[in-house]
Amino acid sequence: MPKSTKVTVGVEVTPKKSFASALEWPGWTRAGKTPEAAVEALAAYAPRYAEVAKRAKLAFPFDTTVELDVVEEAEGNATTAFGAPDVRFEADLRRTTAKDGERLAAIVVASYAILDAVVAKAPATLRKGPRGGGRDRDKIVEHFVGSDGGYARVLGLKSPEIDPRDRKAVAELRKRMLEPISAPSDGSPIAGKKWPARYAARRIAWHALDHAWEIEDRGDPAE
Repeated sequence: MPKSTKVTVGVEVTPKKSFASALEWPGWTRAGKTPEAAVEALAAYAPRYAEVAKRAKLAFPFDTTVELDVVEEAEGNATTAFGAPDVRFEADLRRTTAKDGERLAAIVVASYAILDAVVAKAPATLRKGPRGGGRDRDKIVEHFVGSDGGYARVLGLKSPEIDPRDRKAVAELRKRMLEPISAPSDGSPIAGKKWPARYAARRIAWHALDHAWEIEDRGDPAE
């Protein structure tokens, strides 16, 4: 019999869209039209998220079966409805030790690495959605790097516009963003703004993985 391990989950809910997030595993977040659909999607992505844990050199707490324990449910906001997880749960406000920070940073680094690997082998033109929508590879990368610049500012960092093709500049920005995430904290928002370390790691890792998985799924225009 496969082992079953509980994973604590927070769900943010709006009438249009909900997000379910594994509270101890930044980036393992999925959306659905309803809270139930979001939790189902989260469970379905466990095998894909296992690669993140592997890259971060962390033991994933289950093999083929996962039991999701929804411990927090909160009202989402306009950003949630638009398509990004934006709620800070009580679990996100806990203090972080140096060890916690090291773990959070390792997961973010792994998420970046997965995105970079997917982009490197993806075709320039991606399969369109049912209604012909969706960015192609380079536009996704441009959007992602621009978003990281915005995330950096939320972390209290100065971030000039970066050319997404400038790998050195992109790597330097990521390194700077990891510093406040990995530093011990009392759970307060970083730089007095709005993102505590645990949420910052969750949001940044989610964005990298969400686009990595999107590119993978849309990578063959002939399908």
